[in-house]
Amino acid sequence: MISRLLGRRSAAHDRHNPLAGLSVPPGAGLLTCRVLDPVGEPVGQAEFRVNDSKGRKIVSGETDPFGTLVALVPFGEYRLAVSAESFVPYRGNVWITDGGQPTGLGDVVLQIAPSLPLPRPGDWEIEPAHSRIGFIARHIGLARVHGRFDNFAGAIRVGETMEQSAMHVVIGAASIDTSVRMRDDHLRSADFLDVENYPTLEFYSDRFAHRGGNNWAITGALTLHGVTRTVTLDAQYLGIGNGMEGETRAAVRASTELHREDYTVNWQSMLARGIAVVGSSIKVELDIQIVPKAGRA
Repeated sequence: MISRLLGRRSAAHDRHNPLAGLSVPPGAGLLTCRVLDPVGEPVGQAEFRVNDSKGRKIVSGETDPFGTLVALVPFGEYRLAVSAESFVPYRGNVWITDGGQPTGLGDVVLQIAPSLPLPRPGDWEIEPAHSRIGFIARHIGLARVHGRFDNFAGAIRVGETMEQSAMHVVIGAASIDTSVRMRDDHLRSADFLDVENYPTLEFYSDRFAHRGGNNWAITGALTLHGVTRTVTLDAQYLGIGNGMEGETRAAVRASTELHREDYTVNWQSMLARGIAVVGSSIKVELDIQIVPKAGRA
């Protein structure tokens, strides 16, 4: 017991120890490692999770910008999982023992994930029945309001390389739906979307940039409320499959964040405490399936 306490004391006060000054409570150990890519560069914001032998989560979080993972964990045997976009997940066993020293795993090297087959070149279109364009807005600084647009159409021309592709999406502004009729009527009014004067939202892009693995950045022009701004969609390609009738489908999930003031949607009302009724930032989430354009195999 005395040696264990002395060991912890010296580790905590060693000025050369990067964890110096960190207090480790009784019954716990320190789990550390660095998460790197195949060429030795740190992987920041990699997600990690430590489970016990019954699969219950003990601790989770993200690596720092230098790829470092640090967690205090009770003594025992655990399963560590580390994942990051564009990489194959890592899984391994770790033992936290009563030795007075950090349990260092050294370097965890993540391997690049194989890319999924891309859609063949040609004309494709969004299949609305299996697609969704939704959004999330902040309400009174507390709750989140979820909504969607029910009427939209889109065409994608897939080039010989994906970087040569282009897309055009048109959304019916009046089709906004948050499941509350009074709120939806207000959103359609001149205070917000002003659907009588601006009946559609449009997005056009011919800039597809590969971010590694199955991740892409799709940058284009979004026209909303009569104002056009540049927007980048963070897109994750989900691959190709066959539908119920044998038709070819490809799927993608994407998201971005908009600020409504950028599009002169400036209506605002404040609560007595100075909290905005409707937040400035709107998160847009898309789940899209595309099929070959009608008349094409």
